Amino acid sequence: MQSATLTLAFFCAALAAPAQFLHKGTFEDRPSVALSNDKMELTILTNGGALVNLVLKDDPQQMSPFWNPIRMARELGQPNNFGTSLGHFVCVDGFGPVSEEEKAAGLPGHGEAHTRPWEMRHSAREGRVAAVSFAAELPVVQETFTRTLRMVDGENVIYVQSELESALGFDRPVCWAEHATIGSPFLQPGVTAVDMSARRAQTRPYEGGNGGLTHRLPSGKDFTWPFAPGARGGKIDLRTAPREGGTGDHTTCLMDPSRKLVWVTAVNPEKRLILGYLFHRDEYPWTQNWENYPASMKWARGMEFSTQPYDVPRRQAVQDNSLFGAPTYRWLPAKSKIGSSFLIFFAHTPEGFRKVDDVRLENGQIVVEDRKDKLQITLAASLPL
Repeated sequence: MQSATLTLAFFCAALAAPAQFLHKGTFEDRPSVALSNDKMELTILTNGGALVNLVLKDDPQQMSPFWNPIRMARELGQPNNFGTSLGHFVCVDGFGPVSEEEKAAGLPGHGEAHTRPWEMRHSAREGRVAAVSFAAELPVVQETFTRTLRMVDGENVIYVQSELESALGFDRPVCWAEHATIGSPFLQPGVTAVDMSARRAQTRPYEGGNGGLTHRLPSGKDFTWPFAPGARGGKIDLRTAPREGGTGDHTTCLMDPSRKLVWVTAVNPEKRLILGYLFHRDEYPWTQNWENYPASMKWARGMEFSTQPYDVPRRQAVQDNSLFGAPTYRWLPAKSKIGSSFLIFFAHTPEGFRKVDDVRLENGQIVVEDRKDKLQITLAASLPL
């Protein structure tokens, strides 16, 4: 009788226990872990820390908004020449190419963090909150990068907190970008639109070729987001992806200096899905819009929020100093830490939701507005940013 009672108690406890929130596995043959709640699941590479797959549990298509160049190459019958720079990866300390001296010293492009093993330091579930923490040693720049990701039951939000710690005894300029990149099929020709809290913008200065892609935009021209000058005249609305491939361009946007929290979103109104980021403007003053639209229709579009307007060598970022009156790098004091925090939201949209005019975090909620069509998305967001 006692044994039966214990068995029943164990069975009831198992039913009451929360679902497993962290799973080890692989993604495209790369070691990974998946963090999940009752709403969605996020897959993270344990080498490089890229956020590579994000799906809603009630989505029958299980469509992730993130760029997966490995899958795209496979679908085209092409070789896989990609490492760990997939989806949303972090570029720290460094964003862009390196000098010849840095290259000789072993510093890779886009910094070390996306190439290094990420040690899982902690994982736990406390009440409704599930969390996992990682750390990566960056030996060339002598820094340690740590990142904690949290999910709350019932919420379509991922909370990301990071720290960069210097082992050096002098202040130094650092370059840091969140290389968030969407891809096909979420990135759909003529359909998927990117919005952000920005006005002042510039087309990237360029010379010569563009990897076989045609520039739609001229070199080094200022404009007001989202209407950029066309290379052949007229204006091009950069919000929505073009209907045809064969082009590639790069622009930068200064995030609204009147706001403490700024945002960038991508909406696919046909799939009725929205991906969004909310972050601190003083940590990431810039958002880059990298458009890679080859004729193969295997597309990628960066929504890269960062400390600098373009991915350039550190020397250039420091020499440029500022653009539109905003800084082009960030200081890391001697033997000290600096941090950042942002959140990611991914959710269904109401029918007819096509454009984001504002994103606000207020009273424990994310409010996303499409003012033209008088539509609104409200998402629970109980943790502070």
